[in-house]
This record gives sequence, C-alpha cells and structure tokens, in this order.
Amino acid sequence: MTQPSADSQTLTVDTDRIERIRDVLAMISLGEFDPAQHLIPISRDDAFSSFEETINLFARQLHASVQANEQSIQKLDAARRELEEKLGTIEQQRLAIRDLSTPIIELWEDILTLPIVGVMDTQRSVDMTERLLHRISQGKARCAIIDITGMEVVDTATANHFIKMVNAARLLGTYCVVTGISPFVAQTLTQIGVDLRDVKTLGSLRDGLKECFLYLRGQSTHRAFEATGR
Repeated sequence: MTQPSADSQTLTVDTDRIERIRDVLAMISLGEFDPAQHLIPISRDDAFSSFEETINLFARQLHASVQANEQSIQKLDAARRELEEKLGTIEQQRLAIRDLSTPIIELWEDILTLPIVGVMDTQRSVDMTERLLHRISQGKARCAIIDITGMEVVDTATANHFIKMVNAARLLGTYCVVTGISPFVAQTLTQIGVDLRDVKTLGSLRDGLKECFLYLRGQSTHRAFEATGR
C-alpha cells in the first residue's frame, strides 16, 4: 500500500486549517460568532499560523464592534421609549390643564355653564367652542351660560369669539347667554364699537340662571300649548 507523501500530508493539514477559517468567517457573517468558542486554535507555529492569528484578531475586533453597535442601538431604543413616555405625559398634562382652564359645569338640569378666566385667544376659543358643543350634544343641554366674570380685559377679538361661540350653540338648538360683563368691560365694548345686540348679556351668573329658568319655563308652556291645540 502506497504511503502518502509528506507534501500530501501537509496539504491535508492545511486544508483542514482553511476549513476552520472558513467556518469562522461563516459564523461571523451569520452573526453567530462567539470568541469564547469559535476562535481558531493555533496548534502549530508556522507561516500559516500568523494568518490564523490575524483571522482571530479580526474576528474579535469585529465581534466587539458588533456588540458595541448593538449596545448603542439598545440605548437609542431606550432613549426613544423614554422620550415617547415623556411626550405622552406632557400631552396628558396639556389635556388636564386644558380641562381645568375650560371647565364646563352642569349648573342645573338642562343648563350648562362655561366660566372663563384669563386671556382668550383664537386657539383657546376654538378649544372652548369644541368642548362646549361636545357637551351640548352629549347631554342635550337646552341652555348654556358663558360667564366671563373672571376676565378683566375684553377686546374686539375676544368679543367676536363669544359671538361665534353663541351662534354655534344656537345651531344645536341651545339658548345661550353671556354673563359677568362688568361696567368697565361694557364701557370698553361700547368704545370699540362691538355689536352684541344679537347676544343676550347679563350682569351676573345668577341673572343668567334666572334667564335660563324663564326660557325653559316658556319652552315647557309652549310645548304644553301645542299639545293641547292638537
């Protein structure tokens, strides 16, 4: 039987070592490389072993780089989740502040009141109108009182906001009055020429409540009369 030559033995060994290098590179490409298990064992000290050591060094550095990238991605994901939670908290706080700044109170059966305190701007007016109309449509309130006792300054823009709010409530069939107009506010509105003739205005919330009672009583009488007439 013919014995393999020394050259063929060396070739066989070198082929095995190349196979190990190929396996390591394959694990790296699949993301399955673990330096604790898959480094190439250096069993011989020859010219090829320096190449094996280079592959091991490359594999360790690449693995470390991948690990660092994964940690960075995890940190970014954690930061993103934290930011989303903070934004959610801010949005909840904004809605809570909006609700507190625009409370709509069921003052009596079929009567809602919207007390306004502070400065009235376009965005706040839109929010108030939306919430008021939503409550009216939910509870089928027949009267709404917009009370501005807590407002010290009422200009043309603010007065226009109230007029639009009253008109929107009327479109839903709700009788709407504005209360809390102080002598100073009344004088200011007169000086700037704001026309509130189409809006029922009263001095106090109590007067507004009385007005709503009269309106509801009149509505009940009217319905009873219609029923009798039939």
